[in-house]
Amino acid sequence: MTDVTASNPGLPSQPYRSALVSGRKALRFNFAPDDAARRQIAAALDLIDLPEFSFKGELTPLGRADVMLRADLAALVIQPCSVTLAPVRSRVADVTQRRYAYDYAQPDADELEIPEDDTEALPEIIDIAAVAIEALALALPLYPRARGAEFAEAAFAAPGVEPLRSADLKPFAGLAALADKLKKPDEPAAE
Repeated sequence: MTDVTASNPGLPSQPYRSALVSGRKALRFNFAPDDAARRQIAAALDLIDLPEFSFKGELTPLGRADVMLRADLAALVIQPCSVTLAPVRSRVADVTQRRYAYDYAQPDADELEIPEDDTEALPEIIDIAAVAIEALALALPLYPRARGAEFAEAAFAAPGVEPLRSADLKPFAGLAALADKLKKPDEPAAE
């Protein structure tokens, strides 16, 4: 998991003691940062702006000591276009589920594999804001693109060498022209 809040200590926090949840009833939460906090989050995530952001859900007891977090993320983000750097508005919606296990054991390096679910050791404090910011970071569009923005072909080569172009990398691109050259004069051309 990416921990955006560890490298940005000024980000908002909304802590809950896990002891308030484990073995008891569900605890509802709503993380809806104000304008200043959204600006801090936008700066930490390299966004142009974060006009809307909410993370609503609940911490539910699971068994005697485990805790399940389930929350709905909704945000309006403005990111730079990956081609032109023009502002791109996107709506982001995602569901986050995370299980905190009291008796969680970190697997050995030999046994390490991608887990089926998001299970972590139960911390003393669950920071809902940190989970929300991490969930937003993971849900952001990777390569936002403004309308009409397209990559142009770039060709680079050393002086005196003809640059390699995209068409040169397509092995079957010249086959139709070659087939036309090989046809007898009385046969129709390939289409």
